[in-house]
Amino acid sequence: MSGGKGKGVSGGGTGGGRALKVKVKTARRRTNSSNRWLERQLNDPYVRRAKAEGLRSRAAYKLIEIDEKHHLLKPGMRVVDLGAAPGGWSQVAVSRTGSSDAGPRIVAIDYLEMDQLPGVIVLEKNFLDDDAPQVLQDALGGHKADLVLSDMAAPTTGHKKTDHLRIMHLCEVAIEFARDVLAPGGAFLAKVFRGGTEHTLLADLKRDFAQVMHVKPAASRQDSAELYVLAKGFRGRAVTLGDDGDLGEVLGDDEDIAVRPDF
Repeated sequence: MSGGKGKGVSGGGTGGGRALKVKVKTARRRTNSSNRWLERQLNDPYVRRAKAEGLRSRAAYKLIEIDEKHHLLKPGMRVVDLGAAPGGWSQVAVSRTGSSDAGPRIVAIDYLEMDQLPGVIVLEKNFLDDDAPQVLQDALGGHKADLVLSDMAAPTTGHKKTDHLRIMHLCEVAIEFARDVLAPGGAFLAKVFRGGTEHTLLADLKRDFAQVMHVKPAASRQDSAELYVLAKGFRGRAVTLGDDGDLGEVLGDDEDIAVRPDF
C-alpha cells in the first residue's frame, strides 16, 4: 500500500532533450516482465528528470502538474500524505507550503520505510491499521488538515478486477479519513483505476465537496488505467437525520457541484 512520489518542484516538460533508447539484456534470474519494467524505467524521461532534479521518484511530477492546474498547495497549509514512500509527494508539499522542522505541517504515513524529510512528520505504519487514523490526527497536533493526498496502491495480483477493487477500497478508506480531518474548504486527491466503480465514488464525494472531477496528469503513463479523483471545497460530512425515509440526508447545494471527467 505504497505511493511512488518527491526537492525540485518545478513544472514544465520532461526536459533533457532526446535521449538514446536503452535496451536491457536478458538476465538469467529476471523474468520477461521484469526486463520490460526495467527497460521502461531506463527510458522514461520523468525518471531521468527526477534523478537530475533530486526528486525521490517520477510520481512527484504527477502532483506538480495537478497542483499547477488546480492550485491545491498554498503556503501555511497542513497536508496529510497517505502511502507516502519514498516521499516525492511530501517533497512537493514541503516546498509549496513552506513546512519546516521548526513547524512541520506535513504528515506522511506508509508501511514501507521512508527516509526522513525536513518539514515532514514521517510515520512508518500501515494506514489500514485500526489505530492509524488516530495516530495521524495526533501527529497533526489537534489541527485540521487542508489537503489529504493518497497515492496508495495495493500489491497487484495480475487479476484486473481484483486489483481494481483493492485500490478502490484504499480510496474509500482514505475518503472516510479525509471527512474526519479536513477543514472546511479543504481538498482530497487520490489515485484510482478505471473499472466502473470510480463513478460511484464520484457520486459519493459529491455529497460533501463542492467540486469533484477525474484528472490524469501527463506524468501518469498513458497506457495505465491510473486516474486521480480530485475533490475540492469540503463542506463537511453529509448528515443523515434518520432512516424513516422522510428526512433522508442533508445535502449541499447541487448548483455548486461539478463532476467533470478529465481522462
